[in-house]
Amino acid sequence: MENLKNKRSKKTDESKKPLNKPSFGRAVRTELVHDKLAMVSFILLIIIFATVFIGSTFFDLGEAVKVKLGMINKPPSADYILGTDASGRDMVGQMFLGARNSFLIAIGVTALCGIVGILVGLIAGYFGGRTDNIIMRVIDFISMLPRLMIIIAIISIIPKYDVITFVLIVSALSWLSDARLTRAKTLQQGSLDYVQASRTLGTRNFVIMFREVLPNIGSIIIVNLTLNLAGNMGLETGLTVLGFGLPFNTPSLGTLINYAMNPDNLQRRPWQWLPASILIVVMMLCIYFVGQAVKRAADAKQRVA
Repeated sequence: MENLKNKRSKKTDESKKPLNKPSFGRAVRTELVHDKLAMVSFILLIIIFATVFIGSTFFDLGEAVKVKLGMINKPPSADYILGTDASGRDMVGQMFLGARNSFLIAIGVTALCGIVGILVGLIAGYFGGRTDNIIMRVIDFISMLPRLMIIIAIISIIPKYDVITFVLIVSALSWLSDARLTRAKTLQQGSLDYVQASRTLGTRNFVIMFREVLPNIGSIIIVNLTLNLAGNMGLETGLTVLGFGLPFNTPSLGTLINYAMNPDNLQRRPWQWLPASILIVVMMLCIYFVGQAVKRAADAKQRVA
């Protein structure tokens, strides 16, 4: 009888133990394992990033943009694997340096917008009331402005700018969606018992926001930032193709695709624009498929929670 009682007591004790919720990283790994397309996309992303950032270290920017009149519009050969452009510049060096600049711009814009948007959204959603009202009215006003036209106007006014300046200009008008998402999720978390309990215990607001609320909405934010990465890469490319992105002497995927704006290059010299076009399409598709897997993992974690 005593043994039966001990076994029952052990079972009841084990049933009272909290279940170990799967971490977000484990949920993402599970989704990648089950989704072969997302797994291939993730591996391809790693290979592309590693190749671009390692390969770009072997090329000097000054040498890559150096004009060589005797090598104008050379087709691919043993000496020039991807040929040359109308200024005799090696397309391989421009490809590596351009891809690196485009990746850094997309990562930089995504990171800056994420930091500003998360901070503003946390403050608006956590404090609510008048603070939330003021912040949201400012966000609504900025959202009404034509973002692309303002970016183009600022770039047209600035006489000289580089990658860092371009990142700051684009980020200044691109953090609004991150702030709205963070605010909405923070408002949901603010009504839950653990936040009210922390406030009752006298925990500082800063600690509650960043140690308790932010980890609970972190998976949704990661999904949003992952999908924004592809959008920011496309934004840089589009602005540069239109002539309002990086300067001509700074290689990027946009400056390489811009060669296709010349009908002669479009028909007779595909080596000048086709590799960059293929690369950016592959990159954006890979980021999209990985982002969808991350989104499913976030949804599964929310259901478990």
